[in-house]
Amino acid sequence: MELARERTRRPRRSLLAKLALSLCVLAALALALEGAVRVRQWKRFGTIGRVHAFVTDPASGLLIPEPGRRTASIAIDSLGFRSPELERPKPSGRLRLAFLGGSTTFCAEASSNESTWPHQVWRRLSQDLPAGRLDYLNAAVGGYTLEQIDATLRQRVAPLEPDVIFLYEATNDLTRDSRELAQAQGVYRGHADEDSWISRRSLAWYLLEKNYLMRSRQAHALSGEGRLRFEPRELASGFRRRLEVLVREAQARARLVVLVTFSARVRREQTPEQRLEACQTSLFYMPYMTPDGLLAAFEEYNRAIREVAAATGALLIEAADAIPGDSFHFNDSVHLKDAGCRALAERVVEALQRAPAFRALVAQ
Repeated sequence: MELARERTRRPRRSLLAKLALSLCVLAALALALEGAVRVRQWKRFGTIGRVHAFVTDPASGLLIPEPGRRTASIAIDSLGFRSPELERPKPSGRLRLAFLGGSTTFCAEASSNESTWPHQVWRRLSQDLPAGRLDYLNAAVGGYTLEQIDATLRQRVAPLEPDVIFLYEATNDLTRDSRELAQAQGVYRGHADEDSWISRRSLAWYLLEKNYLMRSRQAHALSGEGRLRFEPRELASGFRRRLEVLVREAQARARLVVLVTFSARVRREQTPEQRLEACQTSLFYMPYMTPDGLLAAFEEYNRAIREVAAATGALLIEAADAIPGDSFHFNDSVHLKDAGCRALAERVVEALQRAPAFRALVAQ
């Protein structure tokens, strides 16, 4: 009897040992993968963690980039702006540019602060002015809609006495507006844009999770199921109202307000396959859309920008088609690489140099 029991225990012990060994191997592989991903992250971005780090701004209650943080490509000043340190108070005779927007103005995809389109606008304008005549701040933050931009203007930017305020945003407000409509139509119940518990702790898992979600949402977009039904002008109506309020507030705080039409990678002249490729990240956040629907929506939001410029007298700069809709200029559906930043900066500088209102400011 005892011999039989011992023979029964041995296979069980052997099975547990194999299971423990398998778990150890899996854990070792997971650690190796995590280490490899973090080494790659360090080589590309100069940090072993996430590229972005945020803190709560006590004045506005907004999440802002962590002041003083530096990676290989991003440097944040002591105020939480992606730009050089500002002299405070502003020196007499100094012209100050302020750039407000979301991630498409923050430009995390640019290879350095100096490669972002706000910096390039400042640098090119400075070439024709006396040294120290012009400075700037990039107050953009990824994910900001016009509501957060408005709070940024009032709480963080206005005290710094900007002379010229640039506004460049459409995609975050389009995402918010279309989601609300999609929920009302029952074609969207929300999906987890927030990171899972494990993805907040494992960079490898975070990347795997994002890649899986990207592919699954693209497949959903191709399936033709759960499509949003919308009239573009009606969808953009709230954006137009909010933008006009923001522009008038900006005009009360600066001598010149500049509205820049929004450039997305998707274009009418593209083939259906090219449009789908151009809309990959937009479909990630708006899986109820189609490439043609996104194209129509971006065009309508730009129409709203033009209407607000006409209604308020803000300086309008047409940049929607200033950047070629290809992978050399765009990192994804809306974010710019260095080449895209250069193209946008060139269009903005050319328009400013022709604008009587800006020339009058410089002449003072």
